[in-house]
Amino acid sequence: MKVAIFHDYFGAIGGGEKLVLMLAKYFNADVITTDLNRESVKKMGYSDIRIISLGKTPKVPPLKQISASFHFAACDFSKQYDFFIFSGNWAHFAAKKHKPNLYYCHTPTRAFYDLYDTFLSRQSLLVSIFFRIWVRLHRPVSEYYLSHVCKIATNSKNTSRRIEKYFKRDAQVIYPPVETSKFMCREYGDFWLSVNRLYPEKRVEIQIEAFTKMPDEALVIVGGYSKGDHAKSYAENIVNNLPQNVKVLGEISEAELLDIYSRCKGFICTAMDEDFGMTPVEAMASGKPVIAVNEGGFKETVIDRKTGMLVNADSQSIIEAVKSISCRPDAYRDECFDRAKGFDISIFTEKIKNVIYDDSQTSKRVI
Repeated sequence: MKVAIFHDYFGAIGGGEKLVLMLAKYFNADVITTDLNRESVKKMGYSDIRIISLGKTPKVPPLKQISASFHFAACDFSKQYDFFIFSGNWAHFAAKKHKPNLYYCHTPTRAFYDLYDTFLSRQSLLVSIFFRIWVRLHRPVSEYYLSHVCKIATNSKNTSRRIEKYFKRDAQVIYPPVETSKFMCREYGDFWLSVNRLYPEKRVEIQIEAFTKMPDEALVIVGGYSKGDHAKSYAENIVNNLPQNVKVLGEISEAELLDIYSRCKGFICTAMDEDFGMTPVEAMASGKPVIAVNEGGFKETVIDRKTGMLVNADSQSIIEAVKSISCRPDAYRDECFDRAKGFDISIFTEKIKNVIYDDSQTSKRVI
């Protein structure tokens, strides 16, 4: 039996894209998407995965999101594959034609639901009018195609609660995978690390504000953004106004990422009510303590005072945590290694297999 995985687009590589690529590798599945940056995929070490592009989308939101939704709703691969997995905010528009299926939901579209007011507040008056119209029209269409989804799995208890609230559906929690065997700890160097897309929801400005007040500490930020998405002005403002002790490297290869994890002093993440967050687990797999805001999925991965510290979402709290951990970052090493093992890819793939088995008796031939 052949498996296809639908994912919104491959521009800036984040946790969702990593998960899809790992799934595709494990199940020998094809990936179906819209915009495709093959160079980004290659950097992550997955150039051997077969990826089919349905075509490019406009760079301007919400035309980008509308176009992606249309591409997925219009395509038909029902005769070429036997089981379908959806990932992202728009890929499930393919659900009507592609069954049996599983939707691995990273989160209900946040601009439609829990962060609607936050997204609205960022818009100018004119743009806010179009934003309201887009949500009013696109959300019910999205929910219609969601009704054709057979089963939903998700990445955390935090996201599961959102799914129950907004979709009125149950979702099995299957934590995202980390290939823990790839990570190592070489040293506790002279810099802290942050890995995330340069999106407003990641609140990177809090990290920068904290390190501006700590000139004796250094921060390296890894992560890019797509030039046509909602983050362009935010990201450019970040990149163009950095203090001397903060560097933004953009997107780097997997080998470079593994190396920088292995050499950093510790890890910082400040995303707003993060769905799950794979990067703290990757940092712990590298034996590095994590400073994370006490919100969302971080509360399900970081163990306060054992694998790092959970703090308030403000610069002063980060400063205090950095100063505390910097005295003995290696003291967290063993706890971090043990914690990361609980999120290894072997656990993830076994649970995904069980979901597929439950949905289709014949799917045993997938493995």
